[in-house]
Amino acid sequence: MASQLFWIGLGNMGRVIWVSINMSIQGMSMNLAEKGSHDKPLLVYNRTKKRADDLVEKVGSGKAEALESVEDGVKRSNIIFTSLSNDKAVEELYASILKSGDLKGKLFVETSTIHPDTTERVAKSLTDAGAEFVASPVFGAPAAADAAQLIFVPAGPKSSVNKLRPFIQGVMGRAEIPFEDKPYGSALKLKLIGNTFVLNMVTQLAEALTVAEKVELGTEPVKQFVDLFVGGPWSAYGERMIQGVYHKMEAPLFSADNAVKDASHALDLGQAVGVELKNAQVAKEYAQDVAKHAGGDKGDIAGIYGAVRLRSGLEYENDA
Repeated sequence: MASQLFWIGLGNMGRVIWVSINMSIQGMSMNLAEKGSHDKPLLVYNRTKKRADDLVEKVGSGKAEALESVEDGVKRSNIIFTSLSNDKAVEELYASILKSGDLKGKLFVETSTIHPDTTERVAKSLTDAGAEFVASPVFGAPAAADAAQLIFVPAGPKSSVNKLRPFIQGVMGRAEIPFEDKPYGSALKLKLIGNTFVLNMVTQLAEALTVAEKVELGTEPVKQFVDLFVGGPWSAYGERMIQGVYHKMEAPLFSADNAVKDASHALDLGQAVGVELKNAQVAKEYAQDVAKHAGGDKGDIAGIYGAVRLRSGLEYENDA
């Protein structure tokens, strides 16, 4: 018998408490609806129902069904995916789920980027109630999500991770870094360490482009060097900065609030074991500047370029 899948949270640019502002969610849920379960439509819930209705319209009513409540979806499903904006949203959602009825035998797959301690608390509350739990944050930008090229990091009992696997490769992702029979928090530790790479990359690009402009070298030679030497996401972020996308976009691909949250969690992780993550601290400070200038839920992580420019005596917005 095919599993009944339920997806909670479709993204709403940070304006709704129980959703993620990372637009990768939309690609994940659409791929899951289209390829995850051919016999039963994906159940979807979003606090602002229009976003759930929009997904159903895109994939067809035979592949997805928008619900009015979390409780209805949990009762009808045996595999539930959640992807939310922050620790508070995760804990509030699962506190509600725990009141929704019998959870025995249901598998919850939590994909949010939160503190490892938060993950462990949520996992314990669910497993104590008889449910199964897998912590599985993902690596990948929205384009990777759309193309089903995400990297999953599942942690938990091997038997539970195996229930998730049919929905990873060929459905939502291209690979996994598994932590089978390891603590749930292991996945979040790797996710936070991995996200410091992104924070540090964006900060390095922002500082390099700014100093290149200040010394009258110009940003284009730096961009050429980046394209030839590293490419990939470095080139993509560099392009967003040089073209001024960071201050022209209507909604962030990754918000300043989330950048501050991830940096804070990473710093806490390092502090707990006596490792000083100085680069992450600098990135956090720049992201806080972005939040102050553009709004925490509106400013994009690439706006760190604008923050560096401001600190260097230039305008936040470039003139591209």
